[in-house]
Amino acid sequence: MRRTETPLKIILRQRVYFLFEVLIIFLGIFIFMLIPTYLLPFLIDVNSVIFEPLYYFLRAVIPITAIPLFLYLATFIMEKQRKKLILEEDISPSSNFLSLFKITKKNFKFQLLYGVLLLFLIFIPLDFFTYFFSLEMISFTSIVLNPAGEFSLNSYFNENYYIFLISIIIIPLMVALYEESLVRGFLNNRGSDYINRMSAVILPSFFFGLLHFNIIFIIPSLGLPIIFPIIWFLQTFFVGIILAMVVLRKHWIFPAIFAHTLNNVISSFTIWNYINGKEFSFMSMYVYLPLLITGILLFIWQFSRIKESLSIGLKEFKSYFARDKNIEERSLDTIVRIIMDFLFGLIIFMIGVVIL
Repeated sequence: MRRTETPLKIILRQRVYFLFEVLIIFLGIFIFMLIPTYLLPFLIDVNSVIFEPLYYFLRAVIPITAIPLFLYLATFIMEKQRKKLILEEDISPSSNFLSLFKITKKNFKFQLLYGVLLLFLIFIPLDFFTYFFSLEMISFTSIVLNPAGEFSLNSYFNENYYIFLISIIIIPLMVALYEESLVRGFLNNRGSDYINRMSAVILPSFFFGLLHFNIIFIIPSLGLPIIFPIIWFLQTFFVGIILAMVVLRKHWIFPAIFAHTLNNVISSFTIWNYINGKEFSFMSMYVYLPLLITGILLFIWQFSRIKESLSIGLKEFKSYFARDKNIEERSLDTIVRIIMDFLFGLIIFMIGVVIL
């Protein structure tokens, strides 16, 4: 990197080049998404019970297929710019992306452990206390999912228990696989090659939060209180930061997919019970309470590991607000960098809304 440039120019150039690569990848995903969006309804009746699971399956496979392919294209297009910008040796961005999904006999139990801890110590308490202190959140979610809508992809919430059960075995995994591949697998992981490590956590996590806030613009949520999309945004922004830090530190994406999937299953079960007339007290007593107790036991059992991870995580988070010595930031440059992270997160979100 040329040190004749000012820190502000470096900060801007890093994010512009990353944005250009994001645009290429998003266009690639858009092209692949034409298959489930237009070809699948032509081949299979949209009212068929297999349509939704198959749609979500294809949608989940697309990022894992499109991202490596279009990373090759982006690498070819931006070869000269990347040499000027990326400090570390960057042999194959595509291989780097795919390596996130690697699970070996040696590390499987540790990946599983991290996934379990994320589920029981982050996802479950967050969802439970959100529902507990705001029961209307369940009602809001059941409305915006719009299971009775003519073109809804969530009609399985209105099916009988057995069809619903089969659906939540498949669909939550596919949703988690899509979101984790796109956000943690590509935006966080690839972003760390271009920009400050914690910027690569915050920027995509802000994008992830905005994706869930975007629910405010769909027809079923029109006229409903804005506080609920705000709660969704805060939840997903916070969870996005935690998951991103784990993925970047360990270079494992399985724990995020595992925790995300099971949380989706539990949340789906909560919504299904609500739609079918059961109060949240039922889920509290028979599902969340045992899970929260299990989480407490896990916290005690893994306290030393959790304490160490929290210490490292807090140290990394604090570094986000400190001057980046790699580009010789001044205090004003740090403020501008933080503002730009949120600005570019918003720009990527707007591009994603149009393309994805």
